[in-house]
Amino acid sequence: MTTVTERDARLAREEGMAGALAAVRRRLRTGDLGSIPVVIALLVIWAYLQSQNDNFLSAVNLTNLMLQVAAVGMVSVGVTMVLLLGEIDLSVGSVYGFTSGVMVVLNVKQGWSPWAAVAVALLVGVGIGLLHGSIFAWLAVPSFVVTLGGLIAWQGGLIRVLGDTGTVNLEYGEGVSRLTSTFFSEATGFAIVGAVVALYLAVSAIGYRRERRAGLETRSVIGTVARTAVIASIGVLLVVLMNRDRGLPLAVVIFLGAIILFDLLQRHTLYGRHLFAVGGNVEAARRAGINIKYMRVTAFMICSFMAAAGGIMAASRLTAVNQSSGGGDVLLNAIAAAVIGGTSLFGGRGSAWSSLLGVLVIGSIANGLDLLNKSSSTKFIITGIVLVVAATIDALARRGRAAAGKA
Repeated sequence: MTTVTERDARLAREEGMAGALAAVRRRLRTGDLGSIPVVIALLVIWAYLQSQNDNFLSAVNLTNLMLQVAAVGMVSVGVTMVLLLGEIDLSVGSVYGFTSGVMVVLNVKQGWSPWAAVAVALLVGVGIGLLHGSIFAWLAVPSFVVTLGGLIAWQGGLIRVLGDTGTVNLEYGEGVSRLTSTFFSEATGFAIVGAVVALYLAVSAIGYRRERRAGLETRSVIGTVARTAVIASIGVLLVVLMNRDRGLPLAVVIFLGAIILFDLLQRHTLYGRHLFAVGGNVEAARRAGINIKYMRVTAFMICSFMAAAGGIMAASRLTAVNQSSGGGDVLLNAIAAAVIGGTSLFGGRGSAWSSLLGVLVIGSIANGLDLLNKSSSTKFIITGIVLVVAATIDALARRGRAAAGKA
């Protein structure tokens, strides 16, 4: 038996700051831009809007901005699961409205406990995803067609569930509405940030041990420390800033918690690796023994579950559900946020964090233009342009990766 005693020098990583800079240059050269363009775009947007209105970066407005984007952001996190497969779910807006309608009718009209009603609504979302995913995976009906039908059908379901009243109101400050009306103190906010940092360090340590046991090149300790410092700094800044207003909102904690959990699912589990493999090359994944149908069905189930969670969050903030819930630009913004944030439309590339970045871009544009008293037409035009630019960058990056043999 031949024992491998040396690694290919081409696989070795440079250590320290030089290695980190070399990695960045390598990624830029091969078109693997990651979140760099959207972060730059977000900073430019914030700088411009702040220069036009001093209230944009105030604690009150930033808290309101995070509350405004949380619902659609939850939907967008779920959408990334389907996009990673190279598929699309056009029904998320209607599922968002229909499941929130189920929740509010059970809670208000039927007298159910608010949390029992929420649980049923989430299960309905899972069931819808199971239906869509099964038709797509087992009957080979294109996901575009299946979910387009769902978009229409679940809109009708919302109207049927709400009945003649057309609108059902929730009591402010009670039950489900507490999801968006609860704010944490500064001490609790710091404790939450500490827990997130500890979780990140624990996951990094587990990954480091796995790499060493497998005989792989281990990740840079300096890089891990730097990323931990960035996460801690952003968390502390967020808590301090929001404490100047009402405190850290529960809705924001739920939203960011969902992003962290989905990031762990996508990047640190076997399921996540299979998800990227199927999105990268279905045939290769099938030959590797991955259950393609299982991956497709579960991705759609998770997507619809998150659409239901987003609908419940929106109902909590508005303290009402009506026949237009989930309509308007919910679907477009959820998909646009994922794409703008860096999730590829071609599948196989992206992350849950892209939803946060993308929804912040879209939400900042809408919020800032409202402060400047601009018309809705201007917001739609600018958002559309940003989406096309993001998709163009994605296509060019994919071409660069293909040229470098990394597509």
